[in-house]
Amino acid sequence: MTAPRRVVVTQRFFDPASIAHLEANGCEVVIADLPAGRADGDLTQAELEEVLSGAAGWIVGHARVTRDLLSALPDLQVVSRRGVGYERIDLDAVRDLGRVACIAAGGNDASVADHVIAMMLALARRFRESQDRMLANDWSILMGSDLYRKTVGIVGLGRIGRSVAQRLQGFEADILVHSPGFDVEDVGGRMTPVGLDELLARSDYVTLHAPLTAETRFLIDAAGLARMKPTAFLINAARGGLVDDRALLEALTTGRLAGAGLDTFVSEGDSDFRPVSQALLALPNVVATPHAAASSHEGLDRTNRVAAMSVVAVLDGGTPPAACVVADGRFRVSA
Repeated sequence: MTAPRRVVVTQRFFDPASIAHLEANGCEVVIADLPAGRADGDLTQAELEEVLSGAAGWIVGHARVTRDLLSALPDLQVVSRRGVGYERIDLDAVRDLGRVACIAAGGNDASVADHVIAMMLALARRFRESQDRMLANDWSILMGSDLYRKTVGIVGLGRIGRSVAQRLQGFEADILVHSPGFDVEDVGGRMTPVGLDELLARSDYVTLHAPLTAETRFLIDAAGLARMKPTAFLINAARGGLVDDRALLEALTTGRLAGAGLDTFVSEGDSDFRPVSQALLALPNVVATPHAAASSHEGLDRTNRVAAMSVVAVLDGGTPPAACVVADGRFRVSA
């Protein structure tokens, strides 16, 4: 009898149906016992090596997948992210060492898009400020603004950007898009391709949905923020590092920008920015969540299942859906 293939999950909230899918396909599922208050991204390489010893598959959250780590895990065939970002995975190392790296494409699109719309509405209608005043026994009404028929700029028209655009149809919003190689017909509605500078200058809301790369780091910097309307709102539910948070803090505290909805922060990858993040959180015109846009019950169930299906496909010698594969070195090594 063939021994079960060991699959280690270093994420919390991995649902029973996804575990059952792995087990039904000959996998032994090990849910890592993460220390209280720590995620897999907080584990050292030595800790990860211990947790992943003997694993053929790894369902990962935010841990860094480095060449050294992969080299220390010769049994590991596939790394499958429960998410869609892959900037923490060394893709060249994955290919060079004959492994496969996957993302859970399509699993959390709806959840993140809903979260973005919620942030837009919360900022425009000043929910945080109103509740804080009410707690202080001040029930006076703060005037907000509408999302209805406003101009929304979407930077990055991938799966999540498209999902946001679809939701904005119900608000009759005029949508500006900065994203190379997209087809407006794929989404429908009023969409106009523009350069980034024009998008920033014209939009009442700017929402970011680009990957974090060397080219997009601090894509929205002090100069970009200066181009935005002082009445505009910036939403970042994509990746910390797309926005220079120091410049954003300056813009928000000086009245250069009306508000920001932040689900991601530079400090997630750079602890030197932690004081900046804390200062942003303290502002009344900031609505923030701890990189939680994808974390609905339904969204996590979907991404769990996509991640599990990718693991099974690779361990069976097959290939996951093309949208899920970000690096495949199996054929390079065998050639």
